[in-house]
Amino acid sequence: MTLISEDTLSRSVHIRLVLTMIFWGGTFVAGRMLAEELHPLTASSFRFILASAMLLITILIRDRSLPRLNRRQWGAMTLLGLTGVFAYNIFFFTGLQTVEAGRASMIIAANPVVTAFLAILFLGERCSLLRGAGMLLAVCGALIVISRGNPASFFQGNSGGAGELYIVGCVLTWSAYTLIGKKLLTNIQPLVVVAYSCSLGAIFLVIVTLCSGHLVEINKLTGQGIGCLFYFAFFGTTLGFIWFYDGVKKLGAGRAAMYVNLVPVSGVLLGVLLLGEHLGSSLLIGGALVFSGIYLINRRPATLQ
Repeated sequence: MTLISEDTLSRSVHIRLVLTMIFWGGTFVAGRMLAEELHPLTASSFRFILASAMLLITILIRDRSLPRLNRRQWGAMTLLGLTGVFAYNIFFFTGLQTVEAGRASMIIAANPVVTAFLAILFLGERCSLLRGAGMLLAVCGALIVISRGNPASFFQGNSGGAGELYIVGCVLTWSAYTLIGKKLLTNIQPLVVVAYSCSLGAIFLVIVTLCSGHLVEINKLTGQGIGCLFYFAFFGTTLGFIWFYDGVKKLGAGRAAMYVNLVPVSGVLLGVLLLGEHLGSSLLIGGALVFSGIYLINRRPATLQ
């Protein structure tokens, strides 16, 4: 019997987390490609039909049954499905019809900042001077990215392209998803939350897609589009979340969450490598400010010995 050292296990967890962040960064490239073939409703529906099936099967194999929820928990799951799945993905695929993958990933990098601000506003969390400075710095960076290097345009009646505003919608809806889960679903396993919210979100998406008549577009899907959908469902959702929460379990939430900063980096690099996107100065400068702000927000103040 071969014994695996603790160092080897720890190394494998870190490698999986890095791969997960690459997978998640790749969703921006896959989304950009899929947005060229399908309406946002159709793309979102089939992404989560596949992902929900994979996640539920994973839980059934692991636990041999699906957890039961009470009425309050189902209500919270419904809110998660409406915000983090239904609304988020409509904004996501609509925005990627006109916004480059790298730029979109850098805008969404502002998620922790918006979530922290909303937590202060609605959950009464404290805001230190350092945290406030970080939020201000990150917001300035996000504005540079959104406005493509011309933040003054916001004061001239030009709030940026519609695509960028849709991606901002992703940030707001995912922040809502995060805070709802944090407030209402603290005693349910994260993978169960993801599986159930994805399933409910898929139901909402399919209903709206059927009513809009866009579901028939799936007949026009090319081999590339099918590959993108599978990538979203398996690598971007199922495997990505399983590996991420395994990292949370073995390393702790704080250490695992720091890897999320690699998502926009991989999104930008994959956009350049696979789609030939331009790495502009506004993206670099704005991204640097966003990361600096996130660093200040997450930094713990020094304690006196």
